[in-house]
Amino acid sequence: MSATLRIFLIICALVVLAFVVRKIKKAQITAGDSIFWLFTSLGFVVLAVFPQIAFFFADFLGVQSPSNFVFLVIIALLLIREFAIQSELSTLRTKLTALVQEIALRDADSSSK
Repeated sequence: MSATLRIFLIICALVVLAFVVRKIKKAQITAGDSIFWLFTSLGFVVLAVFPQIAFFFADFLGVQSPSNFVFLVIIALLLIREFAIQSELSTLRTKLTALVQEIALRDADSSSK
């Protein structure tokens, strides 16, 4: 893994960390989301400081280069996170629809009396 990629990973980790801390202070992010992003930034730092990990897993999985492995992991993590967000959004839409219907029924019942 090149020194440029290692420096880039550390910079990205620091930017993500600063952004997450700022959002936590403003209470604009949930605890679960903040933990995900903190662990992600920690993972960036670990991969940048110990590139042997990326080399090992790249060889183990048959990926051509450690940098490709790092990008693969980042893409996989973001896809998993996106799926989790979409699942949560679907649940919230269902609950919102049920809540709107319940309120509409209450309003219709109270206006008919």
